[in-house]
Amino acid sequence: MSTALLKGPSFQLLRFAASSKAVFNPKTLKTRISSRLMSSISRPSQERKGPPIPRPSASILLISPTNQILLLHRVQTSSAFPSAYVFPGGNLSAAQDGEIPDPSDAHRHEDGRVYRIGAIRECFEESGILLAKSSDNPDRLLELSDAQRESARPKVHDNSIKFQDWLREKCGTPDIDNLIPFTRWVTPTNIPKRFTTQMYLYFLPLHNTSSPSSTASSVSIKPEAVIPTPTSDGGIEHTEARFLSPSEWLSKSRSGEIILFPPQFFLLHILSSFLAPASSFTSSQFSELSKQRDALMQFLKTGDPPWGEKCISPTTLTLKRADKRAVLGLDKAGQELEGTNRHGDAERVVLVHFRKEGPRELDVIWRKDVLNEERVFKENL
Repeated sequence: MSTALLKGPSFQLLRFAASSKAVFNPKTLKTRISSRLMSSISRPSQERKGPPIPRPSASILLISPTNQILLLHRVQTSSAFPSAYVFPGGNLSAAQDGEIPDPSDAHRHEDGRVYRIGAIRECFEESGILLAKSSDNPDRLLELSDAQRESARPKVHDNSIKFQDWLREKCGTPDIDNLIPFTRWVTPTNIPKRFTTQMYLYFLPLHNTSSPSSTASSVSIKPEAVIPTPTSDGGIEHTEARFLSPSEWLSKSRSGEIILFPPQFFLLHILSSFLAPASSFTSSQFSELSKQRDALMQFLKTGDPPWGEKCISPTTLTLKRADKRAVLGLDKAGQELEGTNRHGDAERVVLVHFRKEGPRELDVIWRKDVLNEERVFKENL
C-alpha cells in the first residue's frame, strides 16, 4: 500500500481500520481510500485549501534532582491533547516572548531565543517552576516565595503582566542557556490543529553539598537551589503536575491508566534508557544520577542528524498485520521542510492504536524489525 494513499482525506479511514472494531481487509481498505482520494482530487480547486499553518510552540522535558520527568494532566475540555499527559509548554506569544518568524521564514522551524523564552514562560504558567537565574547571583536559580509565584502565574497567562518585565522586577533573567534542544515535532498535514514544537531538556540541580564533577548535573547552576513542588494551574489547562521516572510514565501508558500521544511516548522511551531515579540523596546515589545525565548528554550528540537537530513529522507507513496497530514513521521533517536537509529518526517507529479517547497500546520498535515482520507476513499469505 502506497504511503501517499495514507495521507490527507484517507487518514480517518486508516484510524478506523486501526481500531479494534474494524474488520481489516487490505483490498477493501485500499479501494475505499482510493475512492476517497479521487473524490478529493475531483473537487474544484477553489474548494481545496492547503493544510493549516503550524503554530510555533515549545515544551520542556524537565528533569528533577532525582532524574524524574515532569508531566501535566491536561483538562478534558482542552482543544489540544484533551485528558492526555504532556510536558509543560505551549504556543509562543509575540507579546510575551518576542518576534516570531513568519511562516515563510526557515527560522520558524529552528531553535531560537523566542522559542526558549516561550518554553520557560509556559513552564512557569503551567507548573509554577521558574527556570530563571538570579541577577545578583547568576550561579543560582532565582528563588521566590510561593505567594509571589502564585500571584504572577495567572497574570502572565492572561497577559496582564509581561513575563520578562516581571522577572526583571524580581531581579531575575530566563535561564535560556541551560535549555538543551531535543528534537522538533511538526504536526502532520492531515490534522486540523498543527504545531511546530521545539522540545528541550532542562536538568534541575542535583542535591549535593560538594561541587559536582558531572558536566550535565545542572550545567552552570549550583545545586543549593530550592526547587518548588510543581502544581497545576488551577484547572485552566491542567489538573495535575507530577514527577515520575520515564519508565513509570511508560508503564502507566501501557496499562491504559494514562493517555500519552506518540511524541511524548517516544521521547520518554528514549529517556528511559538513561534515567533511573534514585530513592535517596547519598553520595553514591549522587554519583549514579550524575553518570546517568552524562550518558544522556553523550547520546544526544549521536545520530544523523544529532538529537538536538532532528525534526520529526510522523507519517503512517502501514498497519501492523498482527494487531492492526498503525506504524508511524519518524524520518520525515514535514511538508514545510521538504527540499531541505532536515529529517528525523529513520531507525525507529511508533506503534499505536488510535481510539476515540486517544492513542492506546503505544510502543517504540526498530523500523527494520517491523518492516521485516510485514514482509514475512506477506510471503506467508
